[in-house]
Amino acid sequence: MTDNDRIVIEVMYKADYCLPCFYMDETVREVVPAYGPAIEYRRVDFMKGQGKKRFLELSCQLFGREAVEKRCMLAPVPSLFIDGELVCDAIPPVFELVDAIEDALSAKGIAFNKGEDK
Repeated sequence: MTDNDRIVIEVMYKADYCLPCFYMDETVREVVPAYGPAIEYRRVDFMKGQGKKRFLELSCQLFGREAVEKRCMLAPVPSLFIDGELVCDAIPPVFELVDAIEDALSAKGIAFNKGEDK
């Protein structure tokens, strides 16, 4: 399956002690399996390794490199991105997450068979 055949969901995640991060991750993990291979989920642990780089990339995408470097404007934590676009900056209710996922899949022309009902 190629990137054109799925959407990528990323959650900006600080650490397990960050309860909003933990619950956003849990909400996404609860919903994603229903869509099978149509979704690739990535938890971006921005406090370590490659997560730092991705967090800065998404922050620059949101605000521009100058705003990030000179005004320290960064992506909200936690936040949820679908295909690099900020979708939620707080823990979404399940129905909003489902709607956002299905909108993204439809916009990309990806057919999906949902394993569970909304």
